Amino acid sequence: MKKAIVVGASSGIGLEVAKCLLADGWFVGLMARREEMLLALAAEHPGRVVVERCDVTAPDAPERFLHLTDKLGGVHLYFHAAGIGKAGAPLDRQTELETLETNVVGFSRMVTEAVLYMEAHQGGHIAVISSIAGTKGLGVAASYSASKAFQNTYIQALEQQARARHTNIYFTDIRPGFVRTPLLAGSTYPLQMDAARVARLIVQAVYSKRHRVVIDWRYSILTALWRLIPNWLWSRIPVGFPRR
Repeated sequence: MKKAIVVGASSGIGLEVAKCLLADGWFVGLMARREEMLLALAAEHPGRVVVERCDVTAPDAPERFLHLTDKLGGVHLYFHAAGIGKAGAPLDRQTELETLETNVVGFSRMVTEAVLYMEAHQGGHIAVISSIAGTKGLGVAASYSASKAFQNTYIQALEQQARARHTNIYFTDIRPGFVRTPLLAGSTYPLQMDAARVARLIVQAVYSKRHRVVIDWRYSILTALWRLIPNWLWSRIPVGFPRR
């Protein structure tokens, strides 16, 4: 039986990926802060879904992950979609710290636990939602873009480590652009993509064991152009904030 754990499964990309995996015959463990959303999906798939309420910023999150793996009877795929971000607002202390707590501390806490579990259980596959925002430091989303760059680098380092140690763990770093999810509700960002379509592309990338993938081709071109901009010029691109 194919078994997956999806962290951040209560809405957005995580929810849509969970639906795709269930449609493909997987048994799925769901984790998120909002348990009621998880229970609703579990009710639609009796006997194939187990649920664990979890906040990745909480110290007991690894224990909850291990409890869920016990209920599921193991895990072949760990999918991390938990994350927050806020763009377009002036610098705010609380926003910056909350973003880093979730996207850096919480992210590394959970992914590390998944790696250690798989090392002890004959390997597996770890896939994470990062973002094209990690390509460059974005003035409109400082902590968010920095946290996504951390995720890109962390997964790359873990992949190198896994190969050196022959642990049979695969990694996929998934970098979407703007996706129509509750995170972007009310926004007018261009090139927004449908979450269900994005989820299917993500699942295909996971099945193909791709190391890293940008969703979709338009964002591949955009990020390639970003990389061509020298840092001295990038830092001078206006982001629309008023002078202090």
